[in-house]
Amino acid sequence: MKEDQNGKYIELNAFLKVVGVVGTGGQAKVLIRDGKVKVNGQIETRVTNKLRQGFIVKCENKEFTVNLDVLD
Repeated sequence: MKEDQNGKYIELNAFLKVVGVVGTGGQAKVLIRDGKVKVNGQIETRVTNKLRQGFIVKCENKEFTVNLDVLD
């Protein structure tokens, strides 16, 4: 997990690996770039999009709520 001036975040590709949707960063990139991932209801094609606490990620018929406290 990283932090910037707006607080903690995790990049989308890393999040998909952490929650077990993919096994590698390469697999995450393919899913994201193919438009198969939604963040807060919108298709997201930026591999390193910064996810913040409470964001909703949908991929492969699964939905995840970002909880940065658990990822610390």
